[in-house]
Amino acid sequence: MAGQVAGSSPQDGLSRRSLRHETVLVLALSLGASGVSALIRFIGSATRPGGLNDQAARLNGSQAPGRPWLDLAWQLFGITSALVPVALVAHLLLREAAAGREDGGLRMVGFDSRRPAFDLSRGAGVAAAIGGTGLLLYLGAQAAGFNLTVVPESLPEVWWKFPVLIASAVQNAVLEEAIVVGYLLRRLGQLGWTPMAALLASSLLRGSYHLYQGIGGFIGNMVMGAVFVLLYRRWGRVGPLVAAHALIDIVAFVGYALLAGRVDWLPTA
Repeated sequence: MAGQVAGSSPQDGLSRRSLRHETVLVLALSLGASGVSALIRFIGSATRPGGLNDQAARLNGSQAPGRPWLDLAWQLFGITSALVPVALVAHLLLREAAAGREDGGLRMVGFDSRRPAFDLSRGAGVAAAIGGTGLLLYLGAQAAGFNLTVVPESLPEVWWKFPVLIASAVQNAVLEEAIVVGYLLRRLGQLGWTPMAALLASSLLRGSYHLYQGIGGFIGNMVMGAVFVLLYRRWGRVGPLVAAHALIDIVAFVGYALLAGRVDWLPTA
């Protein structure tokens, strides 16, 4: 079971040193690098004149203003290229399975189509609980000056706007949950980390690459990361977490596009 990996030992032919180097490289090519980038961006924002809430953290912006077809090409390129680390992780887990006796690839961490109803139902419940709480935390942190104003989308009004926003949300969910929960917890367990240390590492990593949003984004995503680790260990599947994360981001991206400037409680930049 994917949820039973905390005490796993390295598979035949994969030493602890090899797994350690592999994990560092995967993170350096993906969300670990994003964490360093977010820290640099946060330092820049924190040292800029004015408060954090006077600045904006922009997601899903135009890549070629005034040239919609070129813009669409860049959007699709960005979404697909961001998933390359997930393909790498799937390959590494397939290699591990070839050396052992387990199902290979992302099935090891419960990211497959075996239980779609379970994944979607559990994911929807988690999204409903975390999404509302996260919105309140963001609004409070932004009003208190601990967070930048997050602009989830600033795409032009073109026919592909909402499909791209949905695809971007799904990409975020697949990338983060497959690597920060499924892959990382498996590797840390094989390297002998305790369950609590692995939980802290996973949640700290998740918070780190959201630091560009401010202190509220960092803390809120750390808490979400800890909850997701506990749910993964209970269910043994990344699938529900991918569904939950995708739903949260879809509501955030599409909701902002529909509501920004039309309601007075939603901060805009």
